Amino acid sequence: MEPTNWNEDKLNEIKGNILTALEQVIDPELNIDIVNLGLVYGVELVEENHCVIKLTLTTMGCPLVDTITNDIMKAMQTVPEVSSTEVKLVWYPAWDTSKMSRYARIALGVR
Repeated sequence: MEPTNWNEDKLNEIKGNILTALEQVIDPELNIDIVNLGLVYGVELVEENHCVIKLTLTTMGCPLVDTITNDIMKAMQTVPEVSSTEVKLVWYPAWDTSKMSRYARIALGVR
């Protein structure tokens, strides 16, 4: 359930700020942020200024899950409207290179 004290424009602004903050979270192996890699599958604001981030990883056994999650938590501290954050790992749909932004594709030389 979304907070009732924010209108749609404010919610979209906050979600934009969240994505901007998440662009500061860099995948250590690929040196590209998790947003441009297409790893962020969703951002939801719920009651009490709680943010749920649906995230996938490039592989199920990714050893960097704790590092990336910790970096997300740090990045979310820069968004004043968010008082708590939950990261939910999702595996469907499976990540592939088609989910990357044009920027990430160029930076990594992916066609």
